[in-house]
Amino acid sequence: MAITDWPADERPREKLLARGAQALSDAELLALFLRVGVRGRSAVDLGRDLLSRFGGLTRLCGASAAEFVAVPGMGLAKYAQLQAVMELARRALMEEISARDLFDHPGAVRDWLRLRLGTLPHEVFTVLLLDTRNQLIDAVELFRGTLTHTSVHPREVVKLALAHNAAAVILAHNHPSGVAEPSPADERLTRELKAALALVEVRVLDHFVVTAHATPLSFAERGLL
Repeated sequence: MAITDWPADERPREKLLARGAQALSDAELLALFLRVGVRGRSAVDLGRDLLSRFGGLTRLCGASAAEFVAVPGMGLAKYAQLQAVMELARRALMEEISARDLFDHPGAVRDWLRLRLGTLPHEVFTVLLLDTRNQLIDAVELFRGTLTHTSVHPREVVKLALAHNAAAVILAHNHPSGVAEPSPADERLTRELKAALALVEVRVLDHFVVTAHATPLSFAERGLL
């Protein structure tokens, strides 16, 4: 049955307008994004199919173009629209955390890190540079690849902090494996970076390990700083 044949209060668009987006299921939200279904399948059915195929929203939003267009009925235009939606969400969170003390909004920082790093297929190391009021100056991706003390050079992090006149930094990297636990190499690298930055009076406030399906792990909360 086509969505237009459903009772008005069950149609995703009407439900959203009447009750807000939070009232919709993941499949219903995807139906609004997809707009139309295919022969014999409504847009909500397609939304359910996508969620089942990718194992949830996070993996769907992090899918590559090749993975996405391999789904019948999906194409590059829909993939581009999905990536645009994700980037809008990232930028909205960045606006929220840029103008405020980051410690007043730790949830927004974690959400932004998950959106930015959580679904990447490769490991990246990012530095959030803060001023004396703990407000964000910039967020810079410094390195890609396996995170070791040889791939992340303390001198480059120090140069970056000095170039931005940062008073403090928050470090973050992702684990594409999905395991949020810090490795011994992660802990060793954090100690090296903290020592190097202390020489130029820049504080390391935290180091987050980011994965797609868990809240970013905080070194500070674990007592590892």
